[in-house]
Amino acid sequence: ELVCINCPRGCELVSEYEKGEKNPDKVKVTGNFCPRGREYGRNEVTHPLRIVTSTAVVQNGVLRRVSVKTTMPVPKESIFSVMQEINSLRLTAPVHIGDILISQVLGLSADVVATKNVEALKDGEEKH
Repeated sequence: ELVCINCPRGCELVSEYEKGEKNPDKVKVTGNFCPRGREYGRNEVTHPLRIVTSTAVVQNGVLRRVSVKTTMPVPKESIFSVMQEINSLRLTAPVHIGDILISQVLGLSADVVATKNVEALKDGEEKH
């Protein structure tokens, strides 16, 4: 039993499959209002993916951290490794929205990008 997260409707799905089955086409999904829910239900039980959102350290910036995210979902089992890569970042301001901070993180298709601007400190200015 799952709740679809593709839209605010939050359909209550039931995904049925044979134990060990990894082919999404062989997973039966009920309770979905749209095809996206069916796809979500199939993928969630065979190969779950997530967008990773976090923050990274910024040096010499008006803010101490910048929000970041992956440009596409990554396998759920890779989240902690992606977070280790993000946590090891030490960026220097300025940082701009869309800056690629880690290209193809862990060799995956996803990049880690900044989702906020952080300007550099001016002389005498303090961090927030």
